[in-house]
Amino acid sequence: MADRFRDDDIQLVVGPATGGILLAYETARQLGCRGVFAEKEADGTMAVKRGFRIDPGTRVLVVEDIVTTGGSVMKAVKHVEDRGAEVVGISVLIDRSGGKANFDCKYEPLTPLSLESFDPADCPLCAQNVDLVEPDDMIV
Repeated sequence: MADRFRDDDIQLVVGPATGGILLAYETARQLGCRGVFAEKEADGTMAVKRGFRIDPGTRVLVVEDIVTTGGSVMKAVKHVEDRGAEVVGISVLIDRSGGKANFDCKYEPLTPLSLESFDPADCPLCAQNVDLVEPDDMIV
């Protein structure tokens, strides 16, 4: 992630909680800058809190583990821009949006994956009455 933005003068790396926290800190360490995380607010937005600051004009890279719709990333981007910083780029480990995630800056997914999602009415497993299993309920 860091290598793809090494020449972009990144000053701060922001990761949406929780998937982006470790990525933000390690990417920032590799770039020699600060890393912070954004948390969900009660109203569904994201905010950088806990004493972290974002100064106006700061050049920011937003990182995330997986993008499906891009919603969490866009909430983090909006917060960063509302604080006067410039989002230079976005990087994710896995883009599973099927090319539908669209951002208004340099976007560098490390791995694009095409994974089908189904509306329950169109799901072939639902049509076969296959019970869904929550991963946390599985016995390993």
